[in-house]
Amino acid sequence: MEERSPYQQSCPEAGGASLVLGTGRGDCRARCAAAVELEAKLQRAVEFKAEGHRCYKQKKLREAIGKYHRALLQLKGLEPPAAEGETEAAAAKSSSLVAWRRLSAEQREQADSTEMECYDSLTACLLQSELVNYERVREYCLKVLAKEKGNFKAMYRAGIAFYHLGDCDKALLYLKEAKGRQPTDTNVLRYIQLTEMKLSRCHQREKEVTA
Repeated sequence: MEERSPYQQSCPEAGGASLVLGTGRGDCRARCAAAVELEAKLQRAVEFKAEGHRCYKQKKLREAIGKYHRALLQLKGLEPPAAEGETEAAAAKSSSLVAWRRLSAEQREQADSTEMECYDSLTACLLQSELVNYERVREYCLKVLAKEKGNFKAMYRAGIAFYHLGDCDKALLYLKEAKGRQPTDTNVLRYIQLTEMKLSRCHQREKEVTA
């Protein structure tokens, strides 16, 4: 059996024929190399996420946050943005972007799920921190909800973030959406009560001012 070089890949640009990276047509070579690098980035992201989960279980929140951020940095590198002044058509020809578009549906799904897990886990870590950054909690929750509209934890945590940031109307909106998913959750019911009480006090003060 012929031994295959570790740098030898099946090249889609060559009709599936094997290609040793560093030889053959330039465009094909670059795209195959980019595909290998993208796969490596995806696997590193998955590994950092798993390390983050381990740190979280050990209550090492600072370390967990760092691991999740490193995973997201790897995912951010999967699809490079167009360079300044570069047209969309030109960007579409870049070897890395072409390689990203050639990733399998399974790989893309893995990238998306890893990203959402990292943002979800980051909000859990932040809410347990000594000084909670509610703006970041809100940001990450909204990122999750943009792709997973029915995510209960993201709805609930977004409600908490908006409550502490002083936007009770939006807090109540997200908390009631969370209640719709899990009507008997005591934490959700408690925050709804707190939010309604806060809104009631605000309305009462407004009436006193205009009286």
